[in-house]
Amino acid sequence: MAEIERKFPYLGEHVRHRRKELGMTLGDLGAKSGKTGPYLSQLENGHIEPKLDTIATLAEALSCEVTDLLVSDPPNRRAYLEHEWARLQATPQYQALDLAPQKPSSKLDDQVLEHLVSLGATVERAAGGERRRAGDRAREANLALRNEMRTRNNYFGDIENAVSSTLRAIDYPGSGPITERLVTDAIAHFGFTVQRSQGMPRSTRSITDRERKIIYIPLREDIRLRDARSVLFQTLGHFVLGHEEPADFESYIRHRVESNYFAAAMLVPEQPAVDLLARGYEDQDISIEDLKESFYVSYEMAAHRFTNLATEHLGLPVHFLRTDREGLISKAYENNDVPFPTDAHGSIEGLRVPRKWGSRQAFAVSNTFLLHHQHTTTDKGVFFCSSYIENAQTKAASAITVGSSQEFAKFFRGSETTRRIDSTADALRPDPQLAERYESAAWPSAAERSHVLAALPAANRKFSVFPGVDIIEVYEFLERKRRR
Repeated sequence: MAEIERKFPYLGEHVRHRRKELGMTLGDLGAKSGKTGPYLSQLENGHIEPKLDTIATLAEALSCEVTDLLVSDPPNRRAYLEHEWARLQATPQYQALDLAPQKPSSKLDDQVLEHLVSLGATVERAAGGERRRAGDRAREANLALRNEMRTRNNYFGDIENAVSSTLRAIDYPGSGPITERLVTDAIAHFGFTVQRSQGMPRSTRSITDRERKIIYIPLREDIRLRDARSVLFQTLGHFVLGHEEPADFESYIRHRVESNYFAAAMLVPEQPAVDLLARGYEDQDISIEDLKESFYVSYEMAAHRFTNLATEHLGLPVHFLRTDREGLISKAYENNDVPFPTDAHGSIEGLRVPRKWGSRQAFAVSNTFLLHHQHTTTDKGVFFCSSYIENAQTKAASAITVGSSQEFAKFFRGSETTRRIDSTADALRPDPQLAERYESAAWPSAAERSHVLAALPAANRKFSVFPGVDIIEVYEFLERKRRR
């Protein structure tokens, strides 16, 4: 009967208060209710959740109504303090202090108990504030690093140099993908060995024993070679680049970005990649797929690597997006002024791109093996993009999108597409007739998203008061249903 405990947390205190008002001992109440003294003691201390018929029996024994016991407020200040002190001691924030539990016995003075509750509440509030401050610091760190990447065109020359030195040391032939042997040679060059292991924690990509210099990764049946190469180079990157244990969010995020960059540069070496892209540039036929196939990497890694090299070597401002089926952003980069959605702090993660952008339109294409190309008109100009669906048949499907402004679209394969879509503010407004018809009728419930627990994607207050909901899709859904 956990529901009773949640709704009436002071049930035990009310039983005790009423019993003492009548001058009854636990034995007296037990004799009248048919319950044992130990049971009643547990009930009064909140350790037992009685059934409704037991509560009725107790009410009769205490000469009161059931509703007198099922009151959500405490019977007195002392009862509140005892209950609150027990609750505070059970919180993770208090338990992290590693203090011995303190039972609020009758010998504990009321004033002392007031102080304990006040201190416990301060600990709880401070921890909550720290979580909020931590979230703010993470957003600020993300934004600062994204601005830095934009300023340097997402090109890290020092990491490129470290990778070039490593490739020379392992006798990379100068073209083609990094084989498993070359991966092993690179790992060994820095004094590490690799062991595949079962039972790896689900929360880890790899585990490194720094003293024994062993990098553990999952068994072959649990991770593909292509993914294993990436994980190994991401792990190795931390040591090659001299990363220390992160002391704050800023260093943690930077380490992740730099180690991912190192892995991409190892798997798609700079010079052969630039040579391939330069030929595509000359033929006005640049394609991320060519990088993907030439170096045996995922489309996402090829797209990332393209953004590292396109502006530095070809003078092409570009943008990159990874979104889910609903258009929620998990990764993004731009140096071409494409109008990404942002919140009041400038953050983009967890926000939804407009419904007519290519990254969302790509999921509507029946043959997801093909790239989706389109020219999109925004309030900041026209942009060309190509979108590819990775893991298309799974719940984790994501759209990987790479694009440029219209000025540079001619250099990309697929730019001859006739698909031109208006995504200006006017075009994104709901159909006036549908809005008038369904604004007061529609009441959608937003789907839960495990990766955005702090807050659902914000609603567009011009069109919807339901955060996390695409209200235009709701209106169109209702319209289709009513037409049937």
